[in-house]
Amino acid sequence: MKIHEMTYSEIEANVSKGLIKPDEVLDAFYNRIARVEDKVKAFIKIYEREEQFGTTPRVIAIKDNMLIKGKKTTCASKILRNFVAPYDATVIKKLKENSFYIIGKTNMDEFAMGSSTENSAFFPTHNPWSLSKVPGGSSGGSAAAVAAGECPLALGSDTGGSIRQPAAFCGVVGFKPTYGLVSRYGLVAFGSSLDQIGGFGRSVEDVAKLSNIISGKENLDSTSLDYSMGDFTKLLSRPIKGLKLALPKEFISDALDNAIKGKITKIIKMLESEGVVVEEVSMKTIDYAVSIYYIIAPAEASSNLSRYDGVRYGLSKSDASLKHQYMKTRDAGFGTEVKRRIMIGTFTLSAGYYEAYFEKAQRARAKLIKEFNDIFSKYDFIIGPTTPTVAFGIGEKVENPLQMYLQDIYTIPANLTGIPSISLPIGTAEGLPIGMQIMGNRFKDAEVLNLAYAIERMANFDYTGGMKKLDKELGDKYGK
Repeated sequence: MKIHEMTYSEIEANVSKGLIKPDEVLDAFYNRIARVEDKVKAFIKIYEREEQFGTTPRVIAIKDNMLIKGKKTTCASKILRNFVAPYDATVIKKLKENSFYIIGKTNMDEFAMGSSTENSAFFPTHNPWSLSKVPGGSSGGSAAAVAAGECPLALGSDTGGSIRQPAAFCGVVGFKPTYGLVSRYGLVAFGSSLDQIGGFGRSVEDVAKLSNIISGKENLDSTSLDYSMGDFTKLLSRPIKGLKLALPKEFISDALDNAIKGKITKIIKMLESEGVVVEEVSMKTIDYAVSIYYIIAPAEASSNLSRYDGVRYGLSKSDASLKHQYMKTRDAGFGTEVKRRIMIGTFTLSAGYYEAYFEKAQRARAKLIKEFNDIFSKYDFIIGPTTPTVAFGIGEKVENPLQMYLQDIYTIPANLTGIPSISLPIGTAEGLPIGMQIMGNRFKDAEVLNLAYAIERMANFDYTGGMKKLDKELGDKYGK
């Protein structure tokens, strides 16, 4: 097996045994990037090779909404095109302390607003499984980079499914920890009560190891929790016999592609053969999750993005009037989707509409949290599909925001409730990956990873599939 096809854990093991040299690891990923990146376009910026933090086999890519001191952080937006970060995000600080080599910044939907990575101000990213398909979003660049073999690990952020949905589309593992376990300090904010940093990898073990490094209390982040999870890998091999899983009827609706439904059913039968109990349940508030999210998230975004005024940092369009300077700067700097969400959020927070929309959405969110707590009092986990369809074509949904928003119909509840959730690939349909989602109660992150680890072995998914299809699509020039 080639180095770029290995999991992070396999690379680490081979280096520790002396079978691979750390320099060979870097060579492998830089060579892979040189061969495929011009077609995949997973990166906004690839850093020139340097001995960053000593000789290390630990290679990772970072979504371009996390600050790296002295490096540009653009959030894939014109308004931050030339912004240079003055400090390291907490997760970056932790990675540096653990000798990770940051190979570059990955593409994303502008300010993390989107489900396809087509809303980047610079260029869309392509799915390695089929270059005509989207990689998902908003962390599509990170997912595509891992799937294409350009790096073994990547960081993304998840506000309504932005790690798990692209993980499903690209056939990799994407993990969103419990809200607050990973500090958001140095993450450019979208929805402050929803955002969470998490990892991408080619195995459940990989994302568990990455979670060990990036988690922990940060005093500079008021939402950071002083709660030790210990080792995220500690339960990976624990037997799953006797677990009780809930499958919401609302997840198995007419909106779900039949091929995905079939793969989920197959995995459920395998689980039951291992002594796991799987029962259908009804969770009525799930039907309102998308509506709740698209009131709360834009409201928080409109508040967070008000700081981009052309005065303190970022793009500035000077004008004699301060009001017109604000307007010109934001008009030139923000893309269509960002403007749409700012307008929606400003509307729902305005006098006369706050109670009718935002306040009502918060009450509905509380009901959703209660319903999830009720389910977790009877069941260990909630399972289901990650997405209603496999990856769709580039340009297919870009003119229909509602269709795009519904791509997150299964992932949004985990953000609204703050619970841990993971997506892992369980098969393919039409030659494209299918993702399965597991949600657990707050602070049950290690337990979620344990069930995912067991399902991963049942599914026996080939994580190199995207690389092989990419090589075939690009031809011998790239594949050999």
